[in-house]
Amino acid sequence: MTSYKHTQIGYLIIVVTLAVLAFFVWIYTMALAEPTSVDSGPNFAITAIMVLIIFVLASFTTLTTMIDEKYVLVKFGYGIFKKKLSLQEIISVKTVKNHWYYGWGIRLWLWPTMWVFNVSGFDAVEVIMKNGKIYRIGTDVPRELETAINQGGAKLQ
Repeated sequence: MTSYKHTQIGYLIIVVTLAVLAFFVWIYTMALAEPTSVDSGPNFAITAIMVLIIFVLASFTTLTTMIDEKYVLVKFGYGIFKKKLSLQEIISVKTVKNHWYYGWGIRLWLWPTMWVFNVSGFDAVEVIMKNGKIYRIGTDVPRELETAINQGGAKLQ
């Protein structure tokens, strides 16, 4: 049973994805209009690469954070990229602001060493695990997420 669920939409990545899609459609139609070789059909390899790029971009359009009895689950888009954190292993949770250069998407920062999961904005919740790993989960409602994690792990010492 999920006790918390929130999805943040990354409007900028949606715009970028649509722009790349429009660019690929333009390239594709231009290539079909002016065949340059004997084989005047669509190139399968190029088409496959275009579809893969759009598929990956589209997978970062939303970030859903869910909390159940045992885990915090962070999932991008349709779930190819996700991370599950055990509530039992969390020792600290706090609302933070990410620097602009932390970027969006999934990032591993080496100093300070942490994982950043973000689709939009600079607000995040920093989660520190018993093993010392640090995760920053981007959200447009950081106080709600911090409270939900604290209540889910009600027992954070």
